[in-house]
Amino acid sequence: MIKKIYANGSDEFEFLEELKKRSGETDKKVTQVVNEIIENVRLNGDKAVNEYTIKFDGGLPEYTEVPQEVINDALEEADEDFINALLNAMENIAEFHNRQRQQGFTDTKDNGVMLGQRVRGLDRVGLYVPGGTAAYPSSVLMNAIPAKIAGVREIIMVTPPLKDGAPNKDILAAAAVCGVDRVFLMGGAQAVAAMAYGTGTIPKVDKIVGPGNIFVTTAKKLLFGQVDIDMIAGPSEILIAADDTADPVYLAADMMSQAEHDALASAILLTTSERIAQQTAGELERQASALSRAEIIRQSLENYGAIIICRCPQEMIDLANELAPEHMEIMTENPLEYIGKIDNVGSLFLGKYSPEPLGDYYAGPNHVLPTSGTARFFSPLGVDSFVKKSSFVYYTRPALMEAQGHIVRIAEREGLTAHANSIKVRFSDV
Repeated sequence: MIKKIYANGSDEFEFLEELKKRSGETDKKVTQVVNEIIENVRLNGDKAVNEYTIKFDGGLPEYTEVPQEVINDALEEADEDFINALLNAMENIAEFHNRQRQQGFTDTKDNGVMLGQRVRGLDRVGLYVPGGTAAYPSSVLMNAIPAKIAGVREIIMVTPPLKDGAPNKDILAAAAVCGVDRVFLMGGAQAVAAMAYGTGTIPKVDKIVGPGNIFVTTAKKLLFGQVDIDMIAGPSEILIAADDTADPVYLAADMMSQAEHDALASAILLTTSERIAQQTAGELERQASALSRAEIIRQSLENYGAIIICRCPQEMIDLANELAPEHMEIMTENPLEYIGKIDNVGSLFLGKYSPEPLGDYYAGPNHVLPTSGTARFFSPLGVDSFVKKSSFVYYTRPALMEAQGHIVRIAEREGLTAHANSIKVRFSDV
């Protein structure tokens, strides 16, 4: 079910290169379809959105905007244990993200110059939440909570209606718990376009966040610039580094926790132990047969999974930084020593009692993470994702006089004489 690779400086990198291809070129047919949807929504607004809802969802829901009483009812009728779990997770997520808040500053110099920076939340953010079989209330928490902490004035959420035209009640309950302001029943690329341009029904947003299928992801990519987005998400990934002290039962279970997401998901084990490699492969076979998404897991592990036997711990570190995984677990005797060694990773899980699903739902750090190697330069979603910064400058006449020669010299060197003149005219009497 899963391939074993012995690291030799060649075979393991050949596998990594093949892995990168799974999230490579955008499907041209999908791009063409999404471009047409975006243009139709831009020109025709709600009419276009309704046409696509009928086409893709089978009919229009009873209402486009979910009434507040329906949201309140979903919260009141929800399973008490489920709501308590959401509230506990919310507390952890809020505590973690509150530490990310930044303050503006003002720097006053002796010559009267004032320089500074303002930090404030975006005006309106749109949250896309899948609403069918892949309905994830946890995504509502992970996107809405840092937005609230950042000071976003209004959070709107779009989610596709179920087959009967009703909203997913678990998603509504999560929206109520975290204070989402308005909820609309629509999905797909048309919902993303509606938020980007605004329609008679949907207000225009400054940023769109949240997971979706290839049409949603492509729409976000194409609309970047018209609106800000969180990131271009690829298939889910987990990388585990393990030594001979690791438990193969845990390793296999954690690999499959990501493999079950999608046939394109990737689960890779790096280990310095031949015994661990052998026993983990056996555990994957044994445990998969008892899981509801066994077929997806097998496809994922067969096509994009691997157990790589490394010659030393440093080789595991080097491969991890090369792959720059979305999630990485460290299952070694001293896991904390890896904190300063793994530079390219979305989120790091340390020790046998820190499995990746802990981060998906509960621990506090965000589960919206860079994929497909982009952890080399992208960061997890956080409070910074929902703020904008602007600077301000105040100079007195003596301060500008002191600086004028340097400014004029640089401007004239660049051939921008009007720039230089803007400074000179203020001192033409000198």
